[in-house]
Amino acid sequence: MNIRFWGVRGSLPTPLTPEQVKLKISSVVQKISAKDIETPEARDAFLASLPAWLYGTVGGNTPCLEVTGENGTKLIFDAGTGIRVMGKDGVPPADSHYNLIFSHFHWDHIQGLPFFGQAYNPAMSFDVYSPFADMESYLRKQMVPPYYPVTFDAFTKNFNFHTVEPLEKFRIGEFTISCVEMSHPGKSYSYLVEENGKKFVYATDIELTPKDFVHTQNMESIFSEADVLVLDSQYTVEEALRKENWGHSAFCYAIDFATTWRAKKVYLFHHEPTYDDRKLNAILESASWYAKYIGHEELEIYIATEDKDIKL
Repeated sequence: MNIRFWGVRGSLPTPLTPEQVKLKISSVVQKISAKDIETPEARDAFLASLPAWLYGTVGGNTPCLEVTGENGTKLIFDAGTGIRVMGKDGVPPADSHYNLIFSHFHWDHIQGLPFFGQAYNPAMSFDVYSPFADMESYLRKQMVPPYYPVTFDAFTKNFNFHTVEPLEKFRIGEFTISCVEMSHPGKSYSYLVEENGKKFVYATDIELTPKDFVHTQNMESIFSEADVLVLDSQYTVEEALRKENWGHSAFCYAIDFATTWRAKKVYLFHHEPTYDDRKLNAILESASWYAKYIGHEELEIYIATEDKDIKL
C-alpha cells in the first residue's frame, strides 16, 4: 500500500505567514557562502543540505490521508482542507470510485469536502464509512445557506453511506479494516488497515490516558505491531497539561504509546496550528531524543508532512 499525506494540521488551516517566510530566507542567507553559489551544481548541493524545516514546510491543511492499495483501491481518511489539494493534484482512481472514511466529524475533518472537485463529477462514486450513524446529516449540515452557496445535493448522486461497528472487521477491495473508539470530545475512532500482511494505523484526535496503555484484546487488535502508526501528537507536555480534556496528546505520550504497542514507525500528526516549522522540527528532535532516553532507539520517528508518501 501507499500512504500519502494531503493535510496534517489540526484544528484549523495554517498557511505560512509573511514573517515566517522572511525568517526562513534570513536563516538561509546566514548559512550561505560564496562557494555555495559558484555553479548551478553548488547551488543545488547547498539547497539539498538545508534542513527540511527550513527548505520546505510540513504544510497548513487540515487532515486528509490517501491510501492506495496494490490493486488500485483508494481509501481517503478524513476530508479536511487537504482533500481540496488532493482533488486538484492527486491521481483519480482508475475505477472512478473513492472510499471515504471518517475518524469523526469535527469541522477540521470535514471542511474540505465542499471544495473537493471530484465530488461534483457525476462519473465519480463514493462509499462513505463511519461508526456515526448520522454521518450523512453531519455532512449535509455544513453545506446550507448562508454558510455555503450550494447544498450537498450539488454533489454526484453516487454517494452511499455505511455505518461500521467498532472492532468488527470489514473489507474494502484488497483491504481489511477495523476501528476502535478513543478518548476525544464527541468520540473519535482510530482505524487499522491491513493488506498483504502489512499494518497501517490512522489514529488522529486522541487524548491518551492510562487505559490506552493496558494490553486488552481490543487495543491489541488495532494497535499491536503496526508497520506505520500515524498518531495525534499535537502538544508539548506543558500545553497538554493546560489543555486537559481538549482531546489531543503530547508528543512524548505519543512515543510512549508507540513503544507500548511495538510500532515500527510513528508519524507525528495533527500539528498544533500555532507551531511553525522550526517548532515542529524541535518537537521531532525532542521526540527522537526521548525515544532513545527510554531505551527505544529502534523506533523510527517522523513528522507528518504534506505531499509525502509512505510505501508499505
